[in-house]
Amino acid sequence: MTRLLAFLTALLLIPAPASAWWEYGHETVGQIAYKQVTPKTRAAIRRLLAKGALLETPTCPINTIEKAAYWADCIKELGPRFSYAYSWHYQNVDICKPFDLKAACKDGHCVSAQIERNAKLLKDRTVPERERLMALAFLIHFMGDLHQPLHAGDKGDLGGNRAKAAYGAFSTERMNLHSIWDGYLAERAISTPPSIVRIYSPSERAEMGAGTVEDWSRESWAVARDSVYGMAYGGDPCSITPPARSMLTNEKIESLIAPLRLEVERGGIRLARMLDEALG
Repeated sequence: MTRLLAFLTALLLIPAPASAWWEYGHETVGQIAYKQVTPKTRAAIRRLLAKGALLETPTCPINTIEKAAYWADCIKELGPRFSYAYSWHYQNVDICKPFDLKAACKDGHCVSAQIERNAKLLKDRTVPERERLMALAFLIHFMGDLHQPLHAGDKGDLGGNRAKAAYGAFSTERMNLHSIWDGYLAERAISTPPSIVRIYSPSERAEMGAGTVEDWSRESWAVARDSVYGMAYGGDPCSITPPARSMLTNEKIESLIAPLRLEVERGGIRLARMLDEALG
């Protein structure tokens, strides 16, 4: 038991990637979508991914749906070449004010605007193949980002990155709400049986896939308010002063598995709809 605890503690001390859902969450959103799309769409996706060399990012391959889902985070390591896309991964709308996407999305530099932009590029057959491939990768990734609640709403704390928190009995100086929802809690929720990577029924797809990108933004923002901050701060997150470090007890963690799994499912189902509309 002592050796096990030491090993787990060492894992927590490893610096966490600064990306939504880490690899696992993004890959799962992509896998769910890939299972739902029509055969025609799936074939079109494969044809585009086979052209990965056009992007000239050999350290960030894109030959599978899983790698394509993570590509937009991988290229952050390439420095200024793709620095223009940094602000496209989030839209931190204040959870303590009425939902206002316009203010958080100035000049289209936010995740919802880029979802719509890349869907249009992907659908347009007159756009060069390289640009359509990039649009595909961005669209897959950004649909995952939008359904990470802390990329849709926050309390002026950089998407929870400044909100120190403890995950059950484990805590490190660098751990915060963002890293917990990105990684530790996401991996716990996604890996909890039964698998969410499956074929969904037409009624499930119709229910979860309905709405607009703005509707989905508002929904994810509400999850940030009610589940992320509400649970971390014990009630109304806007009526109390946040603690120096919030404690996510095992009981709280268990209660958050279902809403987090649902966000990943929604992301995959809605991504499938957008891919079918663009490629099907």
